[in-house]
Amino acid sequence: MYKLKIISSTVRPGRKGPVVAAWILEVARAYGHFDVELLDLGEINLPMMNEPRHPSLQQYEHEHTKQWSAVIDEADAFIFVAAEYDYNYPAPLRNALEYLVKEWGYKPAGIVSYGGVSAGTRAASCLKGDLAVFKTVALPEAVNLPFFTENINEQNELVVNEISQDAAAKMLDELLKWTKALKPMREKS
Repeated sequence: MYKLKIISSTVRPGRKGPVVAAWILEVARAYGHFDVELLDLGEINLPMMNEPRHPSLQQYEHEHTKQWSAVIDEADAFIFVAAEYDYNYPAPLRNALEYLVKEWGYKPAGIVSYGGVSAGTRAASCLKGDLAVFKTVALPEAVNLPFFTENINEQNELVVNEISQDAAAKMLDELLKWTKALKPMREKS
């Protein structure tokens, strides 16, 4: 099975990202074509980039970078769960991306964005552009959740409508196709 890493990007106290990530984690596991792992940046707690050498050299000095490299390198695909902060995605996600270069390459990525009226679409748009630099293929199929806090129930679970469920299914279908298609490129790099 292909390895799918779901990356939850928020770290601040009171964050709701883990609730959104738990929902897409469940959906991805039920899909059945991926071995799915959740990577919560709030728990991983990478410091601001502190490697002395450029990440393209892959000469990592710190253990936290070596561990981050290994977990990202083994992935075949990603889903980024991204909140929208000030018209962009959270800084901890940008930091996590910049720790590495080659490990992200030739892998597809879906995006689950959330926020207020914009549903995190501005953050997703910024993230797509940045992923291209890492040779990560950001899919056009995505899940965008507007006013998401209104859909968190008393058990602290995200309850989505049929439109969002369908969007998640389409995103996973495309993620599987792209994962298969990019596999030969990953093997040659």
